[in-house]
Amino acid sequence: MSIGMADSFDFWFDFSCPYAYLASTQVEALAARTGATMRARPMLLGGVFRAVEQPQNLAATLAPAKARHMRNDLRRFAAHWDVPLTFPAGHPIRTVTALRSLLVVGEPYMPLAHAFYRAYWVDGIDIASDEGVASVLTQQGHDASAVIEATRRPEIKDALRALTDEAIGLGVFGAPACVVDGEVFWGQDRLQDVERALGGTPSRFAPEGDATPIDFWFDFSSPFAAIASAAVRERLGEAVRYRPMLLGAVFKSVGTDNVPLFTFSGSKRAWAAADMKRQAEVAGFPLRWPSRFPMRTVLPLRVLLLIGADTTEGRAFTEAVFKAYWCEDRDISDGAVVSEIATAIGLDGGQLVEAAASDDAKAALKRETTEAVTAGVFGAPTFILNRSDGERSLYWGGDRMELAAAAAHGQDALY
Repeated sequence: MSIGMADSFDFWFDFSCPYAYLASTQVEALAARTGATMRARPMLLGGVFRAVEQPQNLAATLAPAKARHMRNDLRRFAAHWDVPLTFPAGHPIRTVTALRSLLVVGEPYMPLAHAFYRAYWVDGIDIASDEGVASVLTQQGHDASAVIEATRRPEIKDALRALTDEAIGLGVFGAPACVVDGEVFWGQDRLQDVERALGGTPSRFAPEGDATPIDFWFDFSSPFAAIASAAVRERLGEAVRYRPMLLGAVFKSVGTDNVPLFTFSGSKRAWAAADMKRQAEVAGFPLRWPSRFPMRTVLPLRVLLLIGADTTEGRAFTEAVFKAYWCEDRDISDGAVVSEIATAIGLDGGQLVEAAASDDAKAALKRETTEAVTAGVFGAPTFILNRSDGERSLYWGGDRMELAAAAAHGQDALY
């Protein structure tokens, strides 16, 4: 699709998703800024999850470090948007009657949807019960008994089922999802991409002055780290410190599949490919999926540590290796290729490749990887803000670089 040519979008949601709740507080303003028409589209998230064979309570399946980060991530977005957020007892709560109520009352859905979201995520009202649904409907001026009775009609049940099937057919695999000209944007953290697709210009944090040091943990095997590497110096400046690690060993330590992309459903994998392309375009990184994936990266990681990851030469080597693998499809597990890359930036590539087989080089990579896991790293890229009081703040993913940059410049109230 041509970015900036669309004039409308669909917002797919269910009340049980905290990310959809956060997005619901922003999508109408986004539509107003871009002059676009937004169409609210309720769906039953449990039905979507069944279709893509995803656990109904995904959060319960996460490794502890990742679950902790996800909780912090929700808190940060809620604070950034000044949105109250409290997880209710018994989450996730059944939302089918509330969703059907929207269909009974009819469009526009958002006024009532906002009330149900507030009941779930702010007031702790059990909208799985008829009593909870009735309290929301009554507060919004509807005949609660009549609406709830109507939610049991076959045509209303069929309508919600049809909407859910439509979402699945479009490639939606989770909530929230915005669809612009058939293209799926998943997550509250992709609203900036939705705005770009609608011709808008999202706001961006402009770093100024001194910043708290941030560790940039990465492995050359990660496409997301490759994309982030293209913008990390611009966004984080001299505060960033390059920290290589062996991602496969991190995954093993925290109990994650060695190649998470391979575990995705077909629809999520299609979204991930499109999302990577969008991120790469925004970062100005000419990503081209390599013919060899996953790639064994032990050699270039050891060489980088021998050079000194956070030296001028180390940063140049890092950028060159990422480019060689993710743009030029070169085999960076090959000693000759790694030697050529190092030699091209003025180093003795042959000597470095030979030294990478030493016990010291092996131990150095093990130490770095162990330190990453100890710091809470569970994926790449990860940004860790090292505060003066010894506390650390972890931000996972290149799409969290803006949050990390803001935090490094003292905007802790928001980030």
